[in-house]
Amino acid sequence: MYPLFFRLVFSRLDPERAHHLAVRWIRLVARVPVLRTFVAAALAPRHKELRTEALGLRLHSPFGLAAGFDKNALAIDGLAMLGFDHVEIGTVTGEPQPGNPRKRLFRLVQDRALINRMGFNNEGSAAVAARLAARTPVFRTVLGVNIGKTKVVPEEEAAADYVKSAERLAPHADYLVVNVSSPNTPGLRNLQATQALRPLLTAVREAADRAVTGRRVPLLVKIAPDLADEDVDAVADLAVELGLDGIIATNTTVAREGLGLRAAPSVTAETGGLSGAPLKERSLEVLRRLHARVGDRVTLVGVGGIEDAEDAWRRILAGATLVQGYSAFIYQGPFWARGIHKGLAARLRSSPYATLADAVGADVRKHA
Repeated sequence: MYPLFFRLVFSRLDPERAHHLAVRWIRLVARVPVLRTFVAAALAPRHKELRTEALGLRLHSPFGLAAGFDKNALAIDGLAMLGFDHVEIGTVTGEPQPGNPRKRLFRLVQDRALINRMGFNNEGSAAVAARLAARTPVFRTVLGVNIGKTKVVPEEEAAADYVKSAERLAPHADYLVVNVSSPNTPGLRNLQATQALRPLLTAVREAADRAVTGRRVPLLVKIAPDLADEDVDAVADLAVELGLDGIIATNTTVAREGLGLRAAPSVTAETGGLSGAPLKERSLEVLRRLHARVGDRVTLVGVGGIEDAEDAWRRILAGATLVQGYSAFIYQGPFWARGIHKGLAARLRSSPYATLADAVGADVRKHA
């Protein structure tokens, strides 16, 4: 049903307009008590064997929605209704900003991929914090908050900008993510270098601790798939050194060569980050490398090119305790999370592992 709807309706709309339309529908359904209960029963059934503990949190399953879909915390309950057991909002910046000029989002339908150069368009951390403070959750889901640098803030003042967002948003977050890996904010990826990343993460950790005294808000960093292997190792070592709670691997890629893209060159040549199916192998490589380096000392979140339960299962075996997706949601629609949950449960039952926790990193351990 949804593939036909996508072909006849969404594919004919500008991608950004289609996105806003989808968010509006999700919010609308989540506001109707009887309807949202029915939808959640159909799309978010629970599988006891998928219960997961990560970052000091308990989740119904390891699968959630990556940052980028709900930048302004508008549709959290609707996304939980669709079966996402953690929802990462953002990226949110210290100050509101419109993002890059349109057109800035492109579909590569043949490749099951997207290119975006949105540029962290969002309402800013003050507005998002106010919305979260006023929120009364309808469905239980773990909430991640992804923060980034305001475009007009100079690189040397980035830490203060992140601190501003952390102080405002940490009280409302189940976990906090420092995004230094989007390719669409000039100079942002320079912050992945350990000499810049160490003081930044330290400042954000201190800000979160000042803002929230009754609990420890887990802190993660999101990295790019385009890092050289030695830089991946350096980030892994830094995470252990600082006692970081997690690493999200990976963000979008600026690479185009060697990915077997079939879309027209006029589309693949668009600047921005590529996400979706072509990214899955490199993201998996980075995840394996991270797990081999950090073991169980740092929680790893696998994201990038996850389309189905098999992709999610491979990430778990490669070391991911949590798994996220986004681009495939655009192409597969509202039954996507349900299918992944069902497939993961089946794979676990047919595996030699008693629990999902036993399966985390099993492939890496075999080849150690």
